[in-house]
Amino acid sequence: MPTTASPLQQQLNTPYSLTREQIDFYQENRFIKLKQVFDQPTISYFNEVITRRVEQMNTQTTPLEIRSTYGKAFLQLFNLWREDDLVKELVFSKRLAKIATDLMQTSGARLYHDQALFKEGGGGITPWHADQYYWPLDNDKTITAWIPLQATPLELGPLEFSAGSHRIVEGRNLEISDESEQQIEQKLRVTDFKHVIEAFDVGEISFHSGWVFHRAGANSTSQMRKVMTIIYMDRDMRLKSPENQNQINDWNTWCPGAAIGEVINSPLNPILFHY
Repeated sequence: MPTTASPLQQQLNTPYSLTREQIDFYQENRFIKLKQVFDQPTISYFNEVITRRVEQMNTQTTPLEIRSTYGKAFLQLFNLWREDDLVKELVFSKRLAKIATDLMQTSGARLYHDQALFKEGGGGITPWHADQYYWPLDNDKTITAWIPLQATPLELGPLEFSAGSHRIVEGRNLEISDESEQQIEQKLRVTDFKHVIEAFDVGEISFHSGWVFHRAGANSTSQMRKVMTIIYMDRDMRLKSPENQNQINDWNTWCPGAAIGEVINSPLNPILFHY
């Protein structure tokens, strides 16, 4: 099977050292943006590889203007690592998985699943939400790497965070929708949590926890905003009894065969890094 070249392998697997201050920042705010995680050639390479795979997998044919708010937010393709050995090398990157492990403060990171999130030119907002509403996982040791495949100025709709909002319980029961945008926005407006809206440089990657509230603006350009995401969980994460239909769907799709109360160790959930 084809494999990436040696310089790319070094980028994917050479440890990225976090400072104590960075880990503390993440623990306080439950998000962090890290610059120069990958260099320009690595990002450009995976831009091509992932774009090609998304084009092959995409089945969306509904015109943008008549889709739902969720449908306008992005083209969403899942578990590309199972379809493409080149994408798998990014998803299985020890460099990224070690960052996830260190930020979660666990002994290792297990894969939950990956997603490509491509926001089309003219695409709408991604409403406020917390990812873990969808996940049948029994604790908050979860983290998502949000990997832009190009420089992402505000016009393209980069990810936005409400720093420290993992402490808020209201809104956790809402799926991504117009309702979640309105209700969570109203709640956040009366809190002291900072709303962080910043561009992403090439090679800059953010990491956020499952319960921190986040959103993305519209893509006001004619260019596709291309992002790859990898969702990690504690290597010892256990499956909880699902609390909504979305969690039942996630159990069946991303953790097939896992048993409630047991460590999620299905073939789709390999350990990607451990100490």
